[in-house]
Amino acid sequence: MIDVLVVDDDFHVAEINAAYVARVPGFRVSARAHTAAQALATLERTHVDLLLLDHYLPDETGVTLVRRMRQLGHFTDVIMVTAARDVATVQAAMRCGALQYLVKPFNFAGLQTKLERYAELRRTLEGVGGRGEAGQEQVDRIFSAFRTASPQPELPKGHSAPTVDLIRRALGEAAHPLSAHEIAARTGISRSTAQRYLKYLEGEGRISLTLKYGDTGRPEHRYSWAVAK
Repeated sequence: MIDVLVVDDDFHVAEINAAYVARVPGFRVSARAHTAAQALATLERTHVDLLLLDHYLPDETGVTLVRRMRQLGHFTDVIMVTAARDVATVQAAMRCGALQYLVKPFNFAGLQTKLERYAELRRTLEGVGGRGEAGQEQVDRIFSAFRTASPQPELPKGHSAPTVDLIRRALGEAAHPLSAHEIAARTGISRSTAQRYLKYLEGEGRISLTLKYGDTGRPEHRYSWAVAK
């Protein structure tokens, strides 16, 4: 689970954001804070993976808080969630190391997208290895985690976006390429349906196909999601 600290001076907004976080699989709210001082105190005593941070806090700004966190040795990831939309603040947040910036007001889907891409980033980094070296392809994958997806082409007849999303999630959450049988088991669709969608997605360049040879000599098709798409 990814532990999230929700920081907002408005108690009602903090509760709404916390409820949104709780709806996203793999995330949980570890604490809430309504001032920068409360946030720092929480970081001292509680494990936190991610801050959802408002900029307008009563004792200091969110950007200033991030700077102080880094000075104190807290390298918790940060997504800014704020009504501040001036370019100077956005730029300052980037320079302090904020991973993303979500402008208020927003709905659940807006935050969900940011959180899911953050989870994808963590999976990518874990796949590379915390202290290992990364090749250019892996570096590109890390930096593309928050890239805005381009509009997807219209699906052919007999294919649905929810099923494509089920397959995308299954492949994205897997630690290794999956077979059609494994994808069917993880998504609850039939193997023939999985094979039909996989064939379409491979043709669109949205998944990668590798062959695994077993004792029988007949290769098994295994699939992984193509992050660039």
